[in-house]
Amino acid sequence: MLVVMLVRGERRAFLRGLALAVTVLAMGVALLGLSGWFITAAAAAGMAGIGILFNVFAPSAMVRLLALGRTAARYGERLLTHDATLRALSHLRIRLLQGLLTRPYRTLERLRANTFLNRVTADIDALDGALLRLVLPALAGGAVIVTASVALWLLVYPSIALILGTGFLLLPTMVFLLGQRIARRPARQAEAAMQASRSRLIDLIAGRDDLTVYGQLQAAEDHARNAHLRHSTARARLDRIERLTQAALDLTGAGLTAAALAVGAMLVQAGEISAARAAIGVFAALALGEAVAPVRRALSEIGRMTQAARRILPSLAVAAPGGTREDMPGTPSLALRDLDYRPGGSGRRVFAPLSLTVAPGEIVALTGPSGCGKSTVLLLAAGALEPSGGTVDIGGAAVGAWSREVLGARIALVPQRNALIAGSIAENLRLAAPGAAPRDLWQALEAVQLAETIRARGGLDSRLGFRGAGLSGGEARRLVLARAILKRPAVLLLDEPTEGLDEATAQAVMAGLRRALPEAVILLAAHRRVEIAAADRSMALDRTES
Repeated sequence: MLVVMLVRGERRAFLRGLALAVTVLAMGVALLGLSGWFITAAAAAGMAGIGILFNVFAPSAMVRLLALGRTAARYGERLLTHDATLRALSHLRIRLLQGLLTRPYRTLERLRANTFLNRVTADIDALDGALLRLVLPALAGGAVIVTASVALWLLVYPSIALILGTGFLLLPTMVFLLGQRIARRPARQAEAAMQASRSRLIDLIAGRDDLTVYGQLQAAEDHARNAHLRHSTARARLDRIERLTQAALDLTGAGLTAAALAVGAMLVQAGEISAARAAIGVFAALALGEAVAPVRRALSEIGRMTQAARRILPSLAVAAPGGTREDMPGTPSLALRDLDYRPGGSGRRVFAPLSLTVAPGEIVALTGPSGCGKSTVLLLAAGALEPSGGTVDIGGAAVGAWSREVLGARIALVPQRNALIAGSIAENLRLAAPGAAPRDLWQALEAVQLAETIRARGGLDSRLGFRGAGLSGGEARRLVLARAILKRPAVLLLDEPTEGLDEATAQAVMAGLRRALPEAVILLAAHRRVEIAAADRSMALDRTES
């Protein structure tokens, strides 16, 4: 199914590439068959003493045409199929990203970036091989074997055509089916070990400072080395299976060539065909070995291709698009009516049914012990989670009625985990406002009391490391808040916005948020007194066992 999906978008290019692949193999068979006939016929004519009458020009011209045409067709086939495959995989990556973005927020939250990225990269690469080394070679090889069999039936003899046709269609297929059954397990082990090796190496590099401090650097190195050794062991087993498969294919080709030679010799002795015609069958058998050669390469990758397809297919299911309303008022209110949430469809409520209205320009703090559902309420208000009961209304309409573009433009959610990238301060800020001028960036930094710190670091062009490395926890938190301010949201949802800040700075940050967004609805999950004091009012959430 996934292969059909890949081919569908580039159908014309793949068909042209397949036609050229068939042409390449067909020309190879024709080239060797014609060469065998030419050499044998010329020798027979010489021995009969009529060599001077034998026309060597037409066959030799055809040999040159086939040789040059085969080279040109091979170039065109590689160009077309690789280009079409790369475009198809690009479309697949986009569909995969679209599918992932529609998955539940909690599912995305549990993804580990390095593990997921390694897995997706490896899976897409594996599907590259499914088209180029399995599907297209199999179709082209089968078509050429059938076509060559028909030609041999007409030009040589039916029995030779049957031997080569059935032999090259059935025997390599049996070798492939048996081989992939044997190779399935080591292929899966090699793929799993390769992904583990990559993830552990990234973890080792990213966490080397902490690992050194806690004396775990050597243990992490051994962990990564063990994964690499498992990959090497599995690859060695696959290599042995590949060599055995190649030996079986070579024996198959040699056996069928010998059979064509033996049957041809008997037919020549019986006077049924000439020696030159018998040579066509022998040389065609040699050429058809190229049509089944991709079996060996596909064998070592069939395991990872299958696993990759099984992992990617579920993620391609894009959820139904959001609402279509585009006319949200400039200063909308936020209303939660009998809001209820039961994770995973379970019967356990996270919090008691909640009703709350936040007007434009108002700050409301949600309070309560850890685990009572404050962060969940923010996710429900942002439309990231689907409520089990009740409604979330923004601007007089349910949150699901607004289009994704409107929600993305008018709502900003700042969760507990900071999301920063490797790059400059300006690049991190402009994720929310790509066209923001430097003056706007500095104003946002002033609002969260971070401007002086950034100036001391070298200004907006100063660089941050992986995941924003180079800033303290409180500085990273304030940079994310400044980015939210730049978005100019109508609804701002904050999850413990001053965590990691001293009380004076926290007070200044809360005041700066209010000045920067005077008409915005601000709903925040609060633990600290300074956050609750900055709010116009607060509402306590309690855990519920019902």
